[in-house]
Amino acid sequence: MTSVATTKMSSKGQVVIPEEIRKRLGLEAGAQFVVIAERDTVIMKAISPPSMDEFDSLLSEAKTQAKAAGLNQRDLKSIIKEVRDGK
Repeated sequence: MTSVATTKMSSKGQVVIPEEIRKRLGLEAGAQFVVIAERDTVIMKAISPPSMDEFDSLLSEAKTQAKAAGLNQRDLKSIIKEVRDGK
């Protein structure tokens, strides 16, 4: 179900998400969003960290892909160091 509501931006650039939408989406104080802007359209996408089960699944998939690419732990440490050093 799509909810439509109007809101205003404050002089500080703050936008209030209407209560009905906050409740329907389960948004609480401190919720984080990705904000995308294109011409006169602004899209806010709520984001949240993965659960431990989701994280374990992501980690398992990353290990599988690294192995398929022929990367070992030493390779990964070297790649991480290069990225962190800005090389």
